[in-house]
Amino acid sequence: MSDEKQPQGDPAVEAELAGVPDELLEKSENRLDDALDRLREDIDAAKQEVLYAKAETQNVRRRLEKDIADARTYAATGFARDMLSVADNLARALDVIPQELREDDRLKGLVAGIEATSRELDKVFGLHGISRIAATGLPLDPNQHQAMLEVPSADAAPGTVLQELQAGYMIKDRLLRPAMVAVAKKPD
Repeated sequence: MSDEKQPQGDPAVEAELAGVPDELLEKSENRLDDALDRLREDIDAAKQEVLYAKAETQNVRRRLEKDIADARTYAATGFARDMLSVADNLARALDVIPQELREDDRLKGLVAGIEATSRELDKVFGLHGISRIAATGLPLDPNQHQAMLEVPSADAAPGTVLQELQAGYMIKDRLLRPAMVAVAKKPD
């Protein structure tokens, strides 16, 4: 026998196990070890699932925060699209007033009122992040311009916007309405 001391267990348990064959005790210990190993694996798997659930919850939270921010930023999109026709009509009204009528004392107030209304609408658009798309003289950008017709031109490079037929608008960084344009092409 070695000099190492064997751990002393509970005397009542030792007395009870004294009559049990060593094979049976070893099998029982192996079963307990196997059960303990399975429990450890289950705990590790449960820990992993908790980590995945936390990560997924965090991702969902971030997506919801982005969706809420986008909803706030772009909430007025439908209303803004509807207001574009008002801006178009004001611009058309100003464009058709000849210079001699603008100088007529009887119509100066009307013209000034239409101009003031147009400026106010542009100011409100600006406050809400709605901006007009630049078009004339620029290369055609299919993300912002819609080519309605091609015009032969020796003066402009092919693909250059020659005329804006209808103004286009952006709301923040999104397209609200493309600018409808006439584009230069090579002369025949």
